[in-house]
Amino acid sequence: MKIYNYFRSGTSHRLRIVLNLKGLDWDYVAVDLRAEAHFEAAFKALNPQGFVPTLIDGDLVLTQSPAIIEWLEERYPIPALLPSDVNDRARVRALAAAVGCDIHPLNNRRVLAYLRHTLGCDEAAVLAWCGTWICAGFEALETMLAADPQRGSFCFGKQPGVADAYLVAQVESARRFKLDLRPYPRIVAIDAACGELDAFKRSAPAMQPDAPN
Repeated sequence: MKIYNYFRSGTSHRLRIVLNLKGLDWDYVAVDLRAEAHFEAAFKALNPQGFVPTLIDGDLVLTQSPAIIEWLEERYPIPALLPSDVNDRARVRALAAAVGCDIHPLNNRRVLAYLRHTLGCDEAAVLAWCGTWICAGFEALETMLAADPQRGSFCFGKQPGVADAYLVAQVESARRFKLDLRPYPRIVAIDAACGELDAFKRSAPAMQPDAPN
């Protein structure tokens, strides 16, 4: 199994966490977004959108991290990263979607490039943009997490799962954008609990082979 990814990509980060939680063996194939390698013909032949991550498993090519993560959960069901109860699974998917659908797309690389290069925004304006949408999403997530009286150290229950992979990758981005996380104590606590686990440590952007020294 090969994963085409970029060390700082939030979508790649969340997928690395899931792969490591599953205990799977996979090869890291770096796609240097800084050098616009994702626009090269060879990569776009694999992924016409030119996005990371992209998974290759034999003749199978999968794109879009939510689809890849769902495939991994079905293809490699143990350990399970979604709850067994159908209602609980829906709640966990909602937590993940709050990040994957509503926070991350507004502060990913191509949006920020458009703000900088097409709209002429300076770095202060770019950081304000990122902060606006991350804060709005984190405020909602804090409320959602608080509403679960049986929640353990993680987003759901006492074991890390899909929602934690999404959340931790987004917290990493929030810190890169200099966001004050003190108003979100539950999110900070979950990130800290995950940070103690090897699967999350090995997934961190700074630990990837294409990260700057």
